[in-house]
Amino acid sequence: MRFLPALLILAALAFADSKASGNPNIILINIDDLGYADISPFGGKVPTPNLDRMAQEGMKLTSHYAAPVCSPSRAAMMTGCYPKRVLPIGGVLFPAAAVGLNPNEITIAEVLKPEGYATACIGKWHLGDQPEFLPTAQGFDSYFGIPYSNDMGPRSDGSKSNPDKPIPAAPENKKAPKKAANANAKAEDGDEVGLRGDHQPPLPMIDGTKPPERVKAAEQHEMTRRYTERAVSYIREHQDKPFFLYLPHNAVHFPHYPQKEFMGKSGVSLQKDWVMEVDWSIGKILDALRELKLDSETLVIFTSDNGGPLQQGADNTPLRGGKGSTMEGGMRVCTIAWWPGKIAGASTTNVITSHMDWLPTFAAIAGGKVPSDRKIDGIDLSPLLLGDRLAFQARETFFYYRGFTLEAVRTGPWKLHLASKELYDLDSDPGEADNLSTAMADKVTELAALAETMKDDLGLKGAEAPGVRPLGRVKSPKPVIAP
Repeated sequence: MRFLPALLILAALAFADSKASGNPNIILINIDDLGYADISPFGGKVPTPNLDRMAQEGMKLTSHYAAPVCSPSRAAMMTGCYPKRVLPIGGVLFPAAAVGLNPNEITIAEVLKPEGYATACIGKWHLGDQPEFLPTAQGFDSYFGIPYSNDMGPRSDGSKSNPDKPIPAAPENKKAPKKAANANAKAEDGDEVGLRGDHQPPLPMIDGTKPPERVKAAEQHEMTRRYTERAVSYIREHQDKPFFLYLPHNAVHFPHYPQKEFMGKSGVSLQKDWVMEVDWSIGKILDALRELKLDSETLVIFTSDNGGPLQQGADNTPLRGGKGSTMEGGMRVCTIAWWPGKIAGASTTNVITSHMDWLPTFAAIAGGKVPSDRKIDGIDLSPLLLGDRLAFQARETFFYYRGFTLEAVRTGPWKLHLASKELYDLDSDPGEADNLSTAMADKVTELAALAETMKDDLGLKGAEAPGVRPLGRVKSPKPVIAP
């Protein structure tokens, strides 16, 4: 027993040494369909006090880009690449898709694990629902969540309507899903991306190897709370070693299911009620870090997977357009980086940044290695975030892809829409209202030439291009929960 005190001292020294190694915890919070101005730090009209404090203690990234829709955005976030390079699909993935993110792609989790990180994904994955595509096959130690959007289930379960509206009846001319479709995962138009509309199986909540839980309306109301509680528990359980927590909420995607205590709280809409619950969630997570004295050892990123859908109540002011487009309102997303003592409080940058940048940024701050055997499109933002602007190498050009098609290009403040030849100065006109193409014909020519440089890499349109890597593919995909 006399050796016990010495062993305890050695253990304490080992822990102190591991924390002194400089590897911070990393939490990446990704909100679904959040509008640029849905939160008050970016001009939102409903109160989000926890996000206000996060911005006051951190940095706002005001020219941060995602992708027009969910699955491509998440592929870019996880791999550090333009979406078309690693997930060449025309839109998004649906339940029982035969394709997904290729298991050969290297994710953030796989970059961080060799540096001693525990890794977890809690929430919406949306890069494939077959076992070969789930987070636990892509470097994450554990997964709890719904593998795609919360509207991808049967209408009878409340997946196609808001909770303040009656559940809509199925169209009379709608055929029941064929059993064969469950085996080959062919969508109505014959592609590989999964089952759509009234062919969709029950919405599943996956929790490791446990039998998946069927998510109906009552369970939808509890999603944000359950994700938050699981995230806080994970932080407590892993406080003694570096961890990477990826927290992609299903909120605030339609249908809008805030907890019942939040329904009506905004006085505006269910969508804004859910935004307020998201803010509550952020408060719980940051409070847990403060309580455990992990705040100075943890980088937290808050962002959205794409611009907000205007038809569902999102606010992208002052940007034009919304989800599904390559207008600024479709791809520019509200983003906050928080790391007390490392990131200057109340700071803002309008430098062009993107979801592709998280992989090289996290690798840099964790001492990890960016894959060198493949092209990575992202850049390391750590000098920008940590105030070493002289060391920061900014991105010169950003390409706006929607599905397979290159629709716009930006360099500096200048953005050109390729089909219409509309030219905008985004520094003075982020709402893309004043077309300068006639007055700035030389700039139109310059940006059009930049777009052509992608012809021999990701291509200008169509799925095939030299720089496009293969999709993951499985035979005979099956729904997570059989209909």
